Amino acid sequence: MKYSTARQGRIFVIRLEDGDIVHEEIEKLARSEGISAGALIILGGADEGSRLVSGPRESRSKPVVPLEAVLDNVHEVAGTGTLFPDEDGNPALHMHMAFGRLGEPNRTGCIRTGVRVWHVMEAVLVELLDSTAVRRLDDATGFALLDP
Repeated sequence: MKYSTARQGRIFVIRLEDGDIVHEEIEKLARSEGISAGALIILGGADEGSRLVSGPRESRSKPVVPLEAVLDNVHEVAGTGTLFPDEDGNPALHMHMAFGRLGEPNRTGCIRTGVRVWHVMEAVLVELLDSTAVRRLDDATGFALLDP
């Protein structure tokens, strides 16, 4: 385990609107408000055609080959994530959501390939101050791993 400390900063109450791409809007907000690090919770609806990464093709293969799922209908969502800068200083959201719809199997995955808002999503973003954490590319896995 590796860790560092940070302080709590501002708290943002966010309403994402119909058609917004979640990670793009959160990262845009971070740039415009000067947020370099944060923790986020979110809930609402994901539109059909939303894409998520839901597991590797094989458990321990390197590099990791992701499995991508595409929603074929609207789903309810709840998610949590973190926001830290990449190696170039750009805000990079890492968020996982659980997707559910009556009569269909639930899915869970990373939203980095594009989850689109259906009508509305609500989020609370807690800014983290004095954080030294950065996402760094790990050549073995292909992941941008958190370096606290």
